[in-house]
Amino acid sequence: MSHPNVNTLWAETLVAELVAGGVEAVCVSPGSRSTPLTVAFAEHPDVTVFSHLDERSSAFFALGRARRTGRPTPLVCTSGTAAANFHPAVIEADQAGVPMLVLTADRPPELIDSGANQTVDQEKLYGDAVRWYRDMPEPEAEPRKVRMLRTTAARGLAAATAADSGPVHLNCRFRKPLEPTPVAADDPAGVPDDWDERGLAAGGRDGPFVTTSHGVPTLDESDQRRLSEILAAADRGLLVAGPAHDGLSAEGLRALADATGFPVLADPLSNLRFGPHVDAIDAPVCGGYDAYLGSDVAREWPDPEVAVRFGASPTSKPLRHYLRDADCRQFVVDPAGGWPEAEFTATDLLIADEDATARAVAEDVETSPPEGWTERFADAETTHWSVVEETLADTYWEGGVLADVTATAPDPATVFVSNSMPIRDMDRFGRPRRADLTVLGNRGASGIDGITSTALGAGSATEDPLVLVTGDLAYYHDMNGLLALGRCGVDATIVLVNNDGGGIFHMLPIADHETFESQFRTPHGLEFSPTGALYDLSFERVSDRASFVAALEESVGSVGTRVIEVPFDAGSSHAVRDDLEAAVGSRLN
Repeated sequence: MSHPNVNTLWAETLVAELVAGGVEAVCVSPGSRSTPLTVAFAEHPDVTVFSHLDERSSAFFALGRARRTGRPTPLVCTSGTAAANFHPAVIEADQAGVPMLVLTADRPPELIDSGANQTVDQEKLYGDAVRWYRDMPEPEAEPRKVRMLRTTAARGLAAATAADSGPVHLNCRFRKPLEPTPVAADDPAGVPDDWDERGLAAGGRDGPFVTTSHGVPTLDESDQRRLSEILAAADRGLLVAGPAHDGLSAEGLRALADATGFPVLADPLSNLRFGPHVDAIDAPVCGGYDAYLGSDVAREWPDPEVAVRFGASPTSKPLRHYLRDADCRQFVVDPAGGWPEAEFTATDLLIADEDATARAVAEDVETSPPEGWTERFADAETTHWSVVEETLADTYWEGGVLADVTATAPDPATVFVSNSMPIRDMDRFGRPRRADLTVLGNRGASGIDGITSTALGAGSATEDPLVLVTGDLAYYHDMNGLLALGRCGVDATIVLVNNDGGGIFHMLPIADHETFESQFRTPHGLEFSPTGALYDLSFERVSDRASFVAALEESVGSVGTRVIEVPFDAGSSHAVRDDLEAAVGSRLN
């Protein structure tokens, strides 16, 4: 079919190739320079367009969809500071290994450094945070160039989803006119059908122009045998599952845990703390270790002889320090050869697929720890959860909210947890459960920006109920993201834990300094209920556990979005955490 101008040809070709590569949705922010891309996406019958007025929120929304689906949702914006507003989400995608494809529109090269309006240097704007970058040539109806365009689209998707997955940036330059209007200089009747004699550039192929197959990195036979022998010979071992996007499966974990008998310490973001496998694994799946591994009692336990770690660095500082201080062989499995171990005490890096490694070793190993080792962790778990239940019966604190969210969320459900205290409370008080809970969070760079948008992006990619647990500062920081509820058709239950400021700073030594209140906790005194009318959502404030659980159950079972605000005093909640940890240590002793 004829195209009115080369910009239209270029944009429609790029979009068609992305769709051939599996793209089903796109996040678009309005702007002039990006008009060719916006129109091409909007008119493609197989693409869902999520329109966002705020580029930062748009980028985090796309990040959330990718977390949930494992595939990138492309981002489109105009030139200038619009592209800069993508940067925080690009950083998170880089650090967390989340697929992302950024399409920034740009001015012609001669306008750079000329004072032309809305013109900035966008080349390599995101530095080394991207896996791959291309500054695209100006559109032209030249077969070789268009074949390059198709190839670049296919390569971009492949780079974003490789073993070392992450963001890819394509900077797309367009001259005026940007609209799909005929241009005489291109051709009076538009770009003709016969501009590409072979038809390969114009028509592409049946499927992606370039098909990329990602192999699975595996250990060679000798290295696998070495790992199996070490695990088989160990009396005391641990399996540690950190935050992960895919990676080790529940089946792979079960096979390795059953073969070794080692306790499993599962981060809530590993997506291995929750699910049917929890009751099926013979060894305990532990979730309370954050409360007891830092205790005096745990320091008297014998060290593990070997630990095998999957995924990113665990959320729990006590767990990280426990592994740091243990005199043991520590294997880190990472298919991309990264180094997710900031204590620098790991002894072995295995560049191999996590699931393939776990399954292969499980076939070679058949052993069980001597009596006492696994039971020690099982007893500690029983003690911890007993103290949590007893505390919940008498007192409600911020961590109790996360305990109730974990226990009450439907099966299945997607639960997104904000940084700062909510994810730490989920780590300590989110009890393992056989329900199919997909727990997500932004732990790559661990910022509080874009939390709401990321959660709503994740919710847009599934039919499961969505529960977001966020703090008051994170809620304030991304109130723009609430606009996606109506514009993008997402329903959510938003649990707003409001302690009026930066509650996490109570955990730091600065809490005793005279500047703490004014410069660190920074109470804001904001009233959030007006966001209900502003964003057409239901807003409810509750003050006790029974009211919260009732509101949560009602919200997840109904249509529409409800914000459930639960106010707390941050200092009091920290006191409960400390008392609970002391009680666990005392009983274990």
